[in-house]
Amino acid sequence: MFANVKVNITLQLFVNKYQFELFLNNQLGNYIDILHNISYTLNINSVSKERILMNLPHLKIGHLIAKVPIMQGGMGIGISLSKLASAVANEGGIGIISGVQIGFREKDFKTNNDAANIRGLIKEIRKARSLRPKGILGVNMLSAVNNYKEMVKEAVKEKIDIIISGAGLPKNLPELVMGSDTKIAPIVSSGKAASIITKMWDRKYKYIPDAVIVEGPYAGGHLGFSLEQLTSIKLPSLSELVNEVIEALRPFEEKYKKKIPVIAAGGIYTGKDIADFLKIGAAGVQMSTRFVATEECDAHINFKKAYIAAGKEDIQLVKSPVGMPGRAIRNAFVKSLEVQNQKVKRCYNCLKPCDPVTTPYCISDALIASAQGNVEDGLVFVGSNAFKMKEIVTVKELIKELVNEAAQFLNK
Repeated sequence: MFANVKVNITLQLFVNKYQFELFLNNQLGNYIDILHNISYTLNINSVSKERILMNLPHLKIGHLIAKVPIMQGGMGIGISLSKLASAVANEGGIGIISGVQIGFREKDFKTNNDAANIRGLIKEIRKARSLRPKGILGVNMLSAVNNYKEMVKEAVKEKIDIIISGAGLPKNLPELVMGSDTKIAPIVSSGKAASIITKMWDRKYKYIPDAVIVEGPYAGGHLGFSLEQLTSIKLPSLSELVNEVIEALRPFEEKYKKKIPVIAAGGIYTGKDIADFLKIGAAGVQMSTRFVATEECDAHINFKKAYIAAGKEDIQLVKSPVGMPGRAIRNAFVKSLEVQNQKVKRCYNCLKPCDPVTTPYCISDALIASAQGNVEDGLVFVGSNAFKMKEIVTVKELIKELVNEAAQFLNK
């Protein structure tokens, strides 16, 4: 329709360049490639190809609207804090602070763990907000931690935008955010789990998730699958799981007349991956591994370099004291666990299922060590595609790359 037409738009049609850009982004998404060959008489130099390519659907979670449908996943301990989360929010995505043992830099962390973590949480939220006052910021909380309720309540007091919760079903999360504007999103690994938690919240609180994150078997860190499932010949694909969860949530959407955005996570690496999941009905994606090799990531430079240096053969499954398998880089620490357990020197009493007498190692000490740069004697959680990373870039550069590529594939 537009191929042989020269568009002649004048300033009388658009009051300012913002309206012009909004018009292009919202109305002409299917004609991006053609538009680049059209001659414009309107003198707006700032409308670049890169800006026009940012034609992805917004990620809407209640009143929260992210211009870029990318949520940066929470990575603990100390990998995604205020610096990374604020940088992602600054680019239009949703930045997530990991709340796990977040007070590890506090002087009394080893002697007064709960209080140190609450202090650390408050500091990181406030710092992130100061760096990005209007961006969308969230906190990832493991439901398996002992001070879960106290940490969630503090995040709500700080007016955090959204709380992501996994490592078990967050059964009582709705009551902890009641009366606030904070949104809540459980992490699930199946349609069955999505149905169980949503039915539970519906029955007990007359509340349904504001969003649901579907994490597949190729994610990093703790995984919602058994070791037997992860080592089986046929793993469920993330696209299958996304469709399964969408269908499981449909009855609740109809009951509440409210859309529950489903966010795909686990093994998503390229802009094409993002486009593929948007096409099958996901409202957005969650990505973690790609954000580690960024200048703004809060981890030590050695941690980032470990990702870049890792080969495909260096990434393996490990056992975790949390009671779930995880994915990590094979280093001296992981090799030592294959010989014998690492005796726990002190217990933080941080995890509900962890017994310091029988646990194979202290996961807090292992994760803190790697985050602070000791990547041989610590646990380096990693996604399945980390071996593809070759350089450290800025968050701005990464999101621009992902969005531009996703837009090209989405509009084909």
